[in-house]
This record gives sequence, C-alpha cells and structure tokens, in this order.
Amino acid sequence: MKRIAVLDLGTNTFHLLIADIKTGSPPEELAKDSVSVKLGEGGLADDMITEIAFQRGLDAVHRFKKILHNYSVNKVLATGTAALRTAKNGQEFVNRVKLETGISIKIIDGDTEAQLIYEGVRHAVELSSDTALITDIGGGSVEFIICNKQRILWKKSYPIGAAKLMARFHHSDPISEMDVSSINFFLEKELFQLKEVCYQYQPKLLIGSAGAFDTFAELEVIHYHLDPNLLKQTEFRLNKDRFITITDQLLTSSHEQRTSMEGLAEIRVDMIIVSSILTRYLLKELKLLEMKSSAYALKEGLLFSY
Repeated sequence: MKRIAVLDLGTNTFHLLIADIKTGSPPEELAKDSVSVKLGEGGLADDMITEIAFQRGLDAVHRFKKILHNYSVNKVLATGTAALRTAKNGQEFVNRVKLETGISIKIIDGDTEAQLIYEGVRHAVELSSDTALITDIGGGSVEFIICNKQRILWKKSYPIGAAKLMARFHHSDPISEMDVSSINFFLEKELFQLKEVCYQYQPKLLIGSAGAFDTFAELEVIHYHLDPNLLKQTEFRLNKDRFITITDQLLTSSHEQRTSMEGLAEIRVDMIIVSSILTRYLLKELKLLEMKSSAYALKEGLLFSY
C-alpha cells in the first residue's frame, strides 16, 4: 500500500487530495482540502503573478505541507497548470515552493492537463461507446476532450478560463447584454476549430468536470428540492431545461444577490457568470442534448494515472 498526495495548483484554486492506493482496489480517499488563491488576480494583463497572489499561493502550499505531515505521505504528485505555465514568474513560484517546503511542482502543458482530466472523468462518469464532450472550465484555461469510454478522439486546451473572461468582459453588475454579446462573439472566434471537430464527431452529451459544474449541480438540487445525496455520487445528471432556468436567474442577478445564494461558494460568486455563458454557448452552438457533471477532475486523474 502507498499513501499518495496530489496537489493540483490551478489559477483560482489550489487543491489537495490524499489517498491510499492498494493493488487491485480503488484509491481510498483520506483527506481533501481546497484554498482560493486567485493567482491571476491583478496580473492577467501582463502575465505576472502579483506579489499578493504569489504569497497567497505560497501560504496555501505551506498549509498543505502541514496536512501532509499529519498523514505520513509516501509520495507527493504536484502539478501546476495555466497560471504557472503562462506567468513570467511561474518558475520563480515553483522554485520558492521547492525551497520553502521541499515539494516539487511539475508544470504541465494543456495536452497533458486534458489527458489527466479525461482519466479523472472516466472513473467518475459511466461513459459509453457514444461520443461525449468533456469540458473543464478553469480559471486560466478551458480544456475540451471529445471521447468515448475507449479513448480520446480529440483534445485541446484554450487559454480562455473564467478568470480571463471575467477580467476582459465582465464590466457591469448585473452583467449587461452587451457584455454577454461580447463574450459570445469572442467564443465564436476562439472556438471555431472546436465547432468543426464537434461537427465531425457529433457528441450529444456534455460532461463538465468539477468546478463550475459542481455548482450547477448543487444549485439544481437546492432550487428544485432534490435529494441532497445525489451530490455524493461521482456523477450527476443535470437537467438541461433546469440549467437554463437557473442560469437565467444568475445572469440577471447582482454580485450582492449572488453572495446570499445557497449553494454558491464565495470563489464562484462572480466567475459562475462567465462559466454559465460559456456552457450555454456550448449547448446551443454544438447542439448538445444532455448534461452531466463529474465529481472527478485533474487531481483524481493524476491519482488514477499513478
């Protein structure tokens, strides 16, 4: 048996997962933690992690280090994604973490990130031989994976994460129709290749991995008084019509109104808006008929790959 710790160091949130791995058995989860670091805050325009965000990131890794000490971990797998791979001082952050905590961070490219997301999702969601589109909306990037239960057919990472979309387009409260139109116009240009590939493979199921899709699932359970135990499963079947109704409400709400919404975590109060617009765009333009959310994403994919 080995005790493995996985650190997924993203643009908005740093995640920790500790699990025991035994041959022939699924991993046994022992501990999880997440810290809002907002690495991209204030520095997205010039691709720099600001001093304040840099320190938030360091503090989060120090917090994880203390947890690791309590669990006598055999191996640590730490990955850095969009913010660390694009920031001019991303390597400096990696070096500081190594110096102060002894933890080695591997910065992965978008293709590797997409592969790991697929590994996580396929252990959470029952895929079939039919084609599906997996979408992971991160803070710095969005990964798209066209796949079935056997393999990946196409994958690509786009630098259009929720933090980037919000900084560039979300300038009104509630968001204006003009801002929404600007985002959709931008997506139309950026995702031209995705539309072509989806036309070729014809996916009908959209699977969102964790993040915003966890929030969509929780809001549906709360808004429609569903069994809360549904959220404990590794996959949740989202109702498309309910999703549209819920996001209609989100898109007409103010920041203040969203802060008091049950089921909406603080870090998602604003970014859920651009995530909603992106997801609605995908459903409409790619003619996707069904939706699911996956409780597993990159960190679980890293664990299963190991």
